[in-house]
Amino acid sequence: MKMLMLGNEAVARGLFEAGCSFVSSYPGTPSTEITEAIAKYPEVYAEWAPNEKVAMEAAFGACLAGKRTFCGMKHVGLNVAADPLFTISYTGVNGGMVIGVADDAGMHSSQNEQDSRHYAKAAKIPMLEPADSAEALAFAKLAYDLSEGFDTPVLLKMCTRVSHSQSVVEPGERIEVSKSYEKTPAKYIMMPGNAKKRHPIVEERTAKLVEWAETAEINRLEDGSDKSMGIVTSSTAYQYVKEVCGDKYPVLKLGMIWPLPEKKIRHLAASVDKLVVVEELDGFIEEHCRNLGLEVMGKDKFSCIDELSQNKVAVGLGKAAAEGKALEEAIPARPPVMCAGCPHRGLFYTLAKNKVTALGDIGCYTLGAVPPLGALDTTICMGASISGLHGFTKAGGGKAVAVIGDSTFMHSGVTGLINAAYNESDSTVIIVDNSITGMTGHQQNPTTGFNLKGDPCTKIDLETLCKAVGIRRVRVVDPYDLEQCDTVLKEELAADEPSVIISRRPCALLKYVKHKKPVVIDPAKCVGCKSCMKIGCPAISMKDGKATIDNTLCTGCGVCAQLCKLGAISAAKED
Repeated sequence: MKMLMLGNEAVARGLFEAGCSFVSSYPGTPSTEITEAIAKYPEVYAEWAPNEKVAMEAAFGACLAGKRTFCGMKHVGLNVAADPLFTISYTGVNGGMVIGVADDAGMHSSQNEQDSRHYAKAAKIPMLEPADSAEALAFAKLAYDLSEGFDTPVLLKMCTRVSHSQSVVEPGERIEVSKSYEKTPAKYIMMPGNAKKRHPIVEERTAKLVEWAETAEINRLEDGSDKSMGIVTSSTAYQYVKEVCGDKYPVLKLGMIWPLPEKKIRHLAASVDKLVVVEELDGFIEEHCRNLGLEVMGKDKFSCIDELSQNKVAVGLGKAAAEGKALEEAIPARPPVMCAGCPHRGLFYTLAKNKVTALGDIGCYTLGAVPPLGALDTTICMGASISGLHGFTKAGGGKAVAVIGDSTFMHSGVTGLINAAYNESDSTVIIVDNSITGMTGHQQNPTTGFNLKGDPCTKIDLETLCKAVGIRRVRVVDPYDLEQCDTVLKEELAADEPSVIISRRPCALLKYVKHKKPVVIDPAKCVGCKSCMKIGCPAISMKDGKATIDNTLCTGCGVCAQLCKLGAISAAKED
């Protein structure tokens, strides 16, 4: 039976049908839904790991035991998992191992626009790249055959547009696959003597994969009537090419993006007047073509910045822009803001009011950098706030704080805190604990007390953990209480030793959080001073010179009332 599926759901279905039985991932947009979807199958053990490195190592351990495994992450998550990635390439696998990585061209929810294809080449690991949901399902299954057939982990590269778009798939039946474990020290113990012998095996494997790529159906040549141009493309760029050109030009659609075929590309080049590579981000395929000695156009026509579109492809291929689908009017900008009632807002207001240098981290609280709060100075990568703060204070940068979420702290912040304690850094770390992984859609983490399946599990106590690594000063504040936040912040900044402030209140969007009635504004007392606007709450606006509350948004948190010196804002009377 055919049905519509998101690309990520289709990957999960393909993993399930291929007999995957172990999944360990860390949530990261646009990859998150793969793991959430496969967790719904009772035949599959699925978990959220504290970070991507742990997830990949767990998945490798399960494949070593003979199971087909998967670990998923976003593109920057692959940086975290790069250490095991390069060595697992040498060891190979027992059961099949698939590594899902989702790129974010256009940076819809990411801090950079890196191209994960370079990891496949550098680590010498095959990479498949589907262009729609049907291919996502099929390629997930194929990845296990390649993994076990060539004794290698396999990268399955998704991107935002494929992950979060729906197209037709035809689900199949599940097969059960399992192998036994056999002790093989020379294969799996990567001490120098063994590793030196494994490297030639990896190079031989790559050569065999190149030969496979030459005849693989996923690298297909689609003929065209006009031989003035031939196009090499993949993923979403292929969809744009077909929308713009139809069947006019010959197109080599690549499903395996590494290693790339040589004969197929040469054959296409020899049959057309000019060869054009259409790809998002870096000129990865283009460089391969040039290394083959071919004359090719690519990044001189298509930018390595931002994602492509039908219009960009039309212009790059020399077609009139009018042939594309241009909008008559520009779409108004809609900058992201923290939700009404967000527990982070009061804390960021306190930081901004005190003009504190704040090194930020990755999470929805990064929005504290947006006006009118403007409370953050940096955001680099997961965990960098604490490590950066240590360096900043040791270098004489002055009193400052790090701001990091509970999930991000467990991901990679705790090691930075250990460094601060061990090296006696005069730093204050603020853990904004909203009881969930908020940015990627409310996934559980080691501090919430529930696992991926929603079952109760071990809950990491942040206060105890911080004290265990050597932090003697650990304070807990309610970010809705501005006076308390202000007092504790000043006290900890004045301390001459490392300290931790835990700003604790659940995310306002959690289903179990009970909100108060919307606050009430007395127009007679409001003078339009806009003090309440300083927190940037979307529930507050100005109308006819007076503050007004949107009752559909307000959660009754009362933070705005604490800013009104005239008492114009008050809590509503409860029934």
